[in-house]
Amino acid sequence: MEKLSSLVNHFNSLWPESEIADWDRSGLMIGDLSSEVHTVVLSVDVTIDVLSHAKDLGANLILSHHPMFLRGTHTLREDTAKGSEAAFAIKNDLAVFSAHTNADFVPNGVSQTLAKALGLGSLGFLDAETKQGVIGTLEKPTSLLDFARAAAKVLPSVAQGLRVAGDPNRTIAKVGLVAGAGDSYLNLAHEANLDLFITSDLRHHPSQDFVEQTKLTNGPALMDIAHWAAEWLWLEVAQQQLSDKFESVSFIVSDLSTDPWNFVVMQ
Repeated sequence: MEKLSSLVNHFNSLWPESEIADWDRSGLMIGDLSSEVHTVVLSVDVTIDVLSHAKDLGANLILSHHPMFLRGTHTLREDTAKGSEAAFAIKNDLAVFSAHTNADFVPNGVSQTLAKALGLGSLGFLDAETKQGVIGTLEKPTSLLDFARAAAKVLPSVAQGLRVAGDPNRTIAKVGLVAGAGDSYLNLAHEANLDLFITSDLRHHPSQDFVEQTKLTNGPALMDIAHWAAEWLWLEVAQQQLSDKFESVSFIVSDLSTDPWNFVVMQ
Protein backbone atom coordinates (compact mmCIF):
# COMPACT_ATOMS: atom_id res chain seq x y z
CA MET A 1 0.00 0.00 0.00
CA GLU A 2 0.96 3.63 -0.43
CA LYS A 3 -0.04 6.82 1.32
CA LEU A 4 -2.49 8.92 -0.64
CA SER A 5 -0.02 11.78 -0.28
CA SER A 6 2.63 9.80 -2.20
CA LEU A 7 0.20 9.12 -5.01
CA VAL A 8 -0.91 12.75 -5.17
CA ASN A 9 2.71 13.95 -5.29
CA HIS A 10 3.36 11.65 -8.26
CA PHE A 11 0.12 12.68 -9.97
CA ASN A 12 1.30 16.28 -9.73
CA SER A 13 4.63 15.37 -11.30
CA LEU A 14 2.96 13.62 -14.24
CA TRP A 15 0.23 16.23 -14.62
CA PRO A 16 1.63 19.51 -13.23
CA GLU A 17 -0.64 21.79 -11.27
CA SER A 18 0.93 24.70 -13.18
CA GLU A 19 -0.86 23.44 -16.31
CA ILE A 20 -4.35 23.61 -14.77
CA ALA A 21 -6.51 26.15 -16.59
CA ASP A 22 -7.87 29.06 -14.54
CA TRP A 23 -11.44 27.79 -14.87
CA ASP A 24 -10.57 24.18 -14.05
CA ARG A 25 -10.92 22.48 -10.67
CA SER A 26 -8.48 19.58 -10.86
CA GLY A 27 -6.75 17.95 -7.89
CA LEU A 28 -7.88 16.15 -4.77
CA MET A 29 -11.66 16.40 -4.45
CA ILE A 30 -12.23 14.10 -1.47
CA GLY A 31 -9.79 12.26 0.75
CA ASP A 32 -7.33 12.22 3.64
CA LEU A 33 -3.71 12.52 2.46
CA SER A 34 -2.54 10.31 5.33
CA SER A 35 -4.81 7.40 4.33
CA GLU A 36 -3.49 4.17 2.80
CA VAL A 37 -4.30 3.26 -0.81
CA HIS A 38 -4.11 -0.23 -2.31
CA THR A 39 -6.58 -0.08 -5.24
CA VAL A 40 -7.26 2.78 -7.65
CA VAL A 41 -10.03 2.90 -10.26
CA LEU A 42 -9.44 5.12 -13.29
CA SER A 43 -12.45 6.70 -15.00
CA VAL A 44 -13.23 9.65 -17.25
CA ASP A 45 -16.05 10.81 -14.95
CA VAL A 46 -17.20 10.37 -11.37
CA THR A 47 -20.79 9.10 -11.38
CA ILE A 48 -22.74 7.07 -8.87
CA ASP A 49 -22.26 3.98 -11.07
CA VAL A 50 -18.49 4.51 -11.12
CA LEU A 51 -18.46 5.03 -7.36
CA SER A 52 -20.48 1.84 -6.82
CA HIS A 53 -18.17 -0.06 -9.17
CA ALA A 54 -15.13 1.21 -7.28
CA LYS A 55 -16.67 0.13 -3.97
CA ASP A 56 -17.37 -3.36 -5.37
CA LEU A 57 -13.72 -3.59 -6.42
CA GLY A 58 -12.58 -2.64 -2.92
CA ALA A 59 -10.93 0.54 -4.17
CA ASN A 60 -9.71 3.38 -1.95
CA LEU A 61 -9.31 5.99 -4.69
CA ILE A 62 -10.88 7.07 -7.97
CA LEU A 63 -8.59 8.85 -10.40
CA SER A 64 -10.85 10.69 -12.84
CA HIS A 65 -10.17 12.93 -15.80
CA HIS A 66 -13.16 15.20 -15.23
CA PRO A 67 -13.31 16.94 -11.84
CA MET A 68 -16.13 15.90 -9.56
CA PHE A 69 -17.04 19.54 -8.82
CA LEU A 70 -16.13 21.28 -12.07
CA ARG A 71 -19.15 23.55 -12.52
CA GLY A 72 -19.62 24.94 -9.04
CA THR A 73 -21.47 23.07 -6.32
CA HIS A 74 -23.15 25.09 -3.58
CA THR A 75 -24.85 22.32 -1.64
CA LEU A 76 -24.08 18.69 -0.77
CA ARG A 77 -27.65 17.75 0.09
CA GLU A 78 -28.05 14.05 -0.58
CA ASP A 79 -31.10 14.62 -2.76
CA THR A 80 -28.80 16.28 -5.32
CA ALA A 81 -26.52 14.38 -7.68
CA LYS A 82 -23.25 15.85 -6.39
CA GLY A 83 -24.32 15.59 -2.75
CA SER A 84 -25.30 11.97 -3.21
CA GLU A 85 -22.00 11.16 -4.94
CA ALA A 86 -19.90 12.95 -2.33
CA ALA A 87 -21.76 11.24 0.52
CA PHE A 88 -21.28 7.83 -1.11
CA ALA A 89 -17.55 8.43 -1.54
CA ILE A 90 -17.05 9.61 2.05
CA LYS A 91 -19.16 6.84 3.60
CA ASN A 92 -17.21 4.22 1.65
CA ASP A 93 -13.73 5.69 2.24
CA LEU A 94 -13.25 6.52 -1.43
CA ALA A 95 -10.87 9.37 -2.17
CA VAL A 96 -11.34 11.20 -5.47
CA PHE A 97 -8.60 12.92 -7.49
CA SER A 98 -8.86 14.44 -10.96
CA ALA A 99 -6.29 15.35 -13.62
CA HIS A 100 -8.11 17.41 -16.25
CA THR A 101 -6.63 20.28 -18.26
CA ASN A 102 -3.21 19.50 -16.77
CA ALA A 103 -3.39 16.07 -18.44
CA ASP A 104 -4.73 17.24 -21.79
CA PHE A 105 -1.59 18.32 -23.65
CA VAL A 106 1.37 16.91 -21.71
CA PRO A 107 3.49 14.15 -23.33
CA ASN A 108 1.45 10.93 -23.30
CA GLY A 109 -1.52 12.98 -22.19
CA VAL A 110 -5.11 12.77 -23.33
CA SER A 111 -4.75 14.36 -26.78
CA GLN A 112 -1.44 12.66 -27.62
CA THR A 113 -2.94 9.30 -26.64
CA LEU A 114 -5.85 9.86 -29.01
CA ALA A 115 -3.51 10.94 -31.81
CA LYS A 116 -1.32 7.86 -31.46
CA ALA A 117 -4.35 5.56 -31.31
CA LEU A 118 -5.53 7.05 -34.62
CA GLY A 119 -2.18 6.27 -36.24
CA LEU A 120 -0.70 9.77 -36.25
CA GLY A 121 3.04 10.33 -36.03
CA SER A 122 5.48 13.27 -35.99
CA LEU A 123 3.34 14.90 -33.33
CA GLY A 124 3.44 18.62 -32.67
CA PHE A 125 1.16 21.29 -31.19
CA LEU A 126 -1.83 22.77 -32.95
CA ASP A 127 -1.06 26.00 -31.09
CA ALA A 128 2.72 26.23 -30.73
CA GLU A 129 2.47 29.35 -28.56
CA THR A 130 0.28 27.83 -25.86
CA LYS A 131 1.40 24.22 -26.52
CA GLN A 132 -2.18 23.06 -26.86
CA GLY A 133 -3.88 20.70 -29.29
CA VAL A 134 -2.05 18.14 -31.40
CA ILE A 135 -1.04 17.93 -35.06
CA GLY A 136 0.21 14.71 -36.61
CA THR A 137 0.59 12.97 -39.94
CA LEU A 138 -0.41 9.60 -41.30
CA GLU A 139 2.43 7.46 -42.58
CA LYS A 140 0.11 6.27 -45.33
CA PRO A 141 -2.48 8.86 -46.45
CA THR A 142 -6.00 7.53 -46.81
CA SER A 143 -9.47 8.70 -47.75
CA LEU A 144 -11.65 10.52 -45.23
CA LEU A 145 -14.15 7.67 -45.29
CA ASP A 146 -11.52 5.00 -44.65
CA PHE A 147 -9.95 7.09 -41.89
CA ALA A 148 -13.36 7.48 -40.24
CA ARG A 149 -13.98 3.74 -40.46
CA ALA A 150 -10.60 3.02 -38.86
CA ALA A 151 -11.25 5.58 -36.11
CA ALA A 152 -14.60 3.97 -35.33
CA LYS A 153 -12.81 0.66 -34.69
CA VAL A 154 -10.23 2.28 -32.38
CA LEU A 155 -12.65 4.28 -30.24
CA PRO A 156 -15.00 2.68 -27.70
CA SER A 157 -18.50 2.35 -29.13
CA VAL A 158 -21.11 4.97 -28.22
CA ALA A 159 -24.61 5.82 -29.45
CA GLN A 160 -23.36 8.91 -31.28
CA GLY A 161 -20.88 7.07 -33.47
CA LEU A 162 -18.71 9.43 -35.55
CA ARG A 163 -20.05 12.53 -37.27
CA VAL A 164 -18.09 13.75 -40.27
CA ALA A 165 -18.30 16.77 -42.58
CA GLY A 166 -16.31 16.60 -45.80
CA ASP A 167 -15.81 14.78 -49.08
CA PRO A 168 -15.60 11.04 -48.26
CA ASN A 169 -12.96 10.63 -50.99
CA ARG A 170 -10.74 13.46 -49.76
CA THR A 171 -7.16 12.37 -49.06
CA ILE A 172 -6.22 12.68 -45.39
CA ALA A 173 -2.57 13.04 -44.40
CA LYS A 174 -2.25 15.90 -41.89
CA VAL A 175 -4.63 15.81 -38.94
CA GLY A 176 -5.20 18.13 -36.00
CA LEU A 177 -7.18 17.24 -32.90
CA VAL A 178 -8.23 18.24 -29.43
CA ALA A 179 -9.56 15.43 -27.23
CA GLY A 180 -12.69 16.64 -25.48
CA ALA A 181 -14.61 19.84 -26.18
CA GLY A 182 -12.59 21.78 -28.76
CA ASP A 183 -14.76 24.14 -30.78
CA SER A 184 -12.69 27.05 -29.43
CA TYR A 185 -9.84 25.70 -31.60
CA LEU A 186 -11.76 25.78 -34.88
CA ASN A 187 -10.12 29.00 -36.09
CA LEU A 188 -6.66 27.59 -35.36
CA ALA A 189 -7.57 24.43 -37.26
CA HIS A 190 -8.42 26.52 -40.33
CA GLU A 191 -5.05 28.25 -40.17
CA ALA A 192 -2.97 25.09 -39.71
CA ASN A 193 -3.19 23.71 -43.26
CA LEU A 194 -4.86 20.51 -42.08
CA ASP A 195 -6.74 17.87 -44.03
CA LEU A 196 -8.91 17.02 -41.03
CA PHE A 197 -9.70 18.42 -37.59
CA ILE A 198 -11.09 16.13 -34.88
CA THR A 199 -12.70 17.13 -31.59
CA SER A 200 -15.89 16.68 -29.53
CA ASP A 201 -19.08 18.47 -28.47
CA LEU A 202 -19.36 20.48 -31.66
CA ARG A 203 -22.36 22.81 -31.75
CA HIS A 204 -24.45 23.64 -34.82
CA HIS A 205 -23.42 27.21 -35.55
CA PRO A 206 -19.63 26.93 -35.03
CA SER A 207 -19.63 23.73 -37.08
CA GLN A 208 -21.70 25.25 -39.87
CA ASP A 209 -19.44 28.31 -40.01
CA PHE A 210 -16.38 26.05 -40.16
CA VAL A 211 -17.83 23.99 -43.01
CA GLU A 212 -18.88 27.09 -44.96
CA GLN A 213 -15.40 28.59 -44.58
CA THR A 214 -13.90 25.31 -45.76
CA LYS A 215 -15.85 25.59 -49.00
CA LEU A 216 -14.21 28.96 -49.69
CA THR A 217 -10.63 28.09 -48.69
CA ASN A 218 -10.37 24.32 -49.16
CA GLY A 219 -9.96 24.03 -45.41
CA PRO A 220 -10.00 20.82 -43.39
CA ALA A 221 -12.73 18.25 -43.09
CA LEU A 222 -14.34 18.02 -39.65
CA MET A 223 -14.96 15.04 -37.38
CA ASP A 224 -16.97 15.09 -34.16
CA ILE A 225 -16.29 12.16 -31.83
CA ALA A 226 -17.95 11.51 -28.47
CA HIS A 227 -16.28 13.32 -25.58
CA TRP A 228 -16.09 10.27 -23.32
CA ALA A 229 -14.76 8.03 -26.10
CA ALA A 230 -12.07 10.56 -27.05
CA GLU A 231 -10.71 10.66 -23.50
CA TRP A 232 -11.24 7.09 -22.29
CA LEU A 233 -8.25 5.80 -24.27
CA TRP A 234 -5.89 7.82 -22.05
CA LEU A 235 -6.87 5.88 -18.94
CA GLU A 236 -4.86 2.84 -20.04
CA VAL A 237 -1.78 5.00 -20.63
CA ALA A 238 -2.15 6.56 -17.17
CA GLN A 239 -2.68 3.08 -15.69
CA GLN A 240 0.64 1.88 -17.13
CA GLN A 241 2.53 4.99 -16.00
CA LEU A 242 1.24 4.56 -12.45
CA SER A 243 1.67 0.79 -12.29
CA ASP A 244 5.32 1.20 -13.23
CA LYS A 245 5.80 3.57 -10.28
CA PHE A 246 3.67 1.93 -7.58
CA GLU A 247 4.03 -1.85 -7.74
CA SER A 248 2.14 -2.38 -4.48
CA VAL A 249 -0.99 -0.59 -5.76
CA SER A 250 -3.53 -2.07 -8.17
CA PHE A 251 -4.69 0.34 -10.90
CA ILE A 252 -7.92 -0.68 -12.67
CA VAL A 253 -9.42 1.06 -15.70
CA SER A 254 -13.20 1.21 -15.34
CA ASP A 255 -14.97 -0.26 -18.37
CA LEU A 256 -18.21 1.54 -17.48
CA SER A 257 -19.27 4.01 -20.15
CA THR A 258 -20.08 7.40 -18.69
CA ASP A 259 -21.20 8.78 -22.04
CA PRO A 260 -24.58 10.40 -21.29
CA TRP A 261 -26.34 8.94 -24.37
CA ASN A 262 -27.28 5.27 -24.48
CA PHE A 263 -29.23 4.86 -27.74
CA VAL A 264 -29.95 6.62 -31.00
CA VAL A 265 -33.05 6.46 -33.20
CA MET A 266 -32.71 6.84 -36.97
CA GLN A 267 -35.60 7.24 -39.39
